[in-house]
Amino acid sequence: MTAAIKHPLPAAERAPSYYSATLNEETAYPTLEGEVSVDIAIIGGGFTGVATAVEMAERGYKVALVETHKIGWGATGRNGGQVTGSLSGDAAMRKQMSRFLGEGVDDFIWYLRWRGHEIIKNRVAKYGIQCDLKHGHLHAAMKASHMDELKASYEEAVRRGMADDVTLLDAAGVREHLDSDLYVGAIKNTRNMHLHPLNLCIGEAKAAASLGALIFEHSEVQDIIHGDRPAVITTRGRINAQQVLLAGDVYHKLERKKLKGMIFPAMGGIVTTRPLGDLAKQINPQDLAVYDCRFVLDYYRMTADGRLLFGGGANYSGRDSRDIEAELRPCIERTFPKLKGVEIDFKWSCAMGIVINRIPQLGKLSKNVWYCQGYSGHGVATTHIMGEVMANAMSGSLEKFDTFAQCQHIRVPLSERLGNHMLAMGMWYYQMMEKLR
Repeated sequence: MTAAIKHPLPAAERAPSYYSATLNEETAYPTLEGEVSVDIAIIGGGFTGVATAVEMAERGYKVALVETHKIGWGATGRNGGQVTGSLSGDAAMRKQMSRFLGEGVDDFIWYLRWRGHEIIKNRVAKYGIQCDLKHGHLHAAMKASHMDELKASYEEAVRRGMADDVTLLDAAGVREHLDSDLYVGAIKNTRNMHLHPLNLCIGEAKAAASLGALIFEHSEVQDIIHGDRPAVITTRGRINAQQVLLAGDVYHKLERKKLKGMIFPAMGGIVTTRPLGDLAKQINPQDLAVYDCRFVLDYYRMTADGRLLFGGGANYSGRDSRDIEAELRPCIERTFPKLKGVEIDFKWSCAMGIVINRIPQLGKLSKNVWYCQGYSGHGVATTHIMGEVMANAMSGSLEKFDTFAQCQHIRVPLSERLGNHMLAMGMWYYQMMEKLR
């Protein structure tokens, strides 16, 4: 069970979110001062960096991780907390990866859909991480054309041995699981999970530290020195390493000459209601996480203390000036009419790293400096998969890394602001096309 609500930390320390207010324990890692030498230096204390740190430390490497703010400060500690088998960009992956995987591309993509679940479950069990991990999810259809997509997904899942995990529901079936008339059907998936992401990340960082990893907070990186012996330069220290991983996603501004135009921020808003008491069981009796089939979707779940956590309405301009409660309240009340006028206790935003073709971006900036970024709103599971892929690559096993690194990405030759305008126009186009289906 999650810890009781405490006063949220100042925004400079963490986002004023439900997650920040319900930490099992706050982190207190030191600031890097002076010089250290390690095998692997990791920049970024979110899921990508922390998951890779665990992987490398488990393999016996000496690891140092630096974070500008606090562990889990960025999207890792602000997201919807859903661990699902959805992959943003799977169609683009299939098209590009078939060039070098051939007929095995579908098996590779299917493996990726579920590998993150296994990593997270095993890690939570191995290190005793308390993060409210629960099973059960609905992928919900809002119109008939969505049901065609869900039926195809259901049939593939059954064909691949998941018949015990998935159930195809019609509108009446959905109403048995949710007190809502919004949906015409859904796939119920009991392999999918939901959890408290910030407590998971902090627990994983604690696991890495227990294995000897050095973790530094409030240690902003100023520069990466490339060469045979690369180094990470922070405001007050230096890490000498054999290899460096840049894992800051859309929150950092490092190596922008090489990474410019590849990833753009989209702002997602999330709120949590007051504790709903018995009403929580009425609106969501099986405690399922839910998201719908739209291109710009709503997603929600119940927290451990019976609040509705509800997100949606991504802002692709990259700007964070928005009234999150005003935008999401109508969506909540449309989904659950019984919650009309419900009090909102927490509201916050989350910057998601959006890639034009939605394929995660893995690559090398020089022979021993790597980067990994771009999960396009599907980061909880995908970051853990990529942590394993990057750990394998830095350990000498490049097969899966090369599969991603060979993918071609669209680089927008504009400023980030202009790139975001292009992204926003593209999203508007897809939303309009979706309404016509």
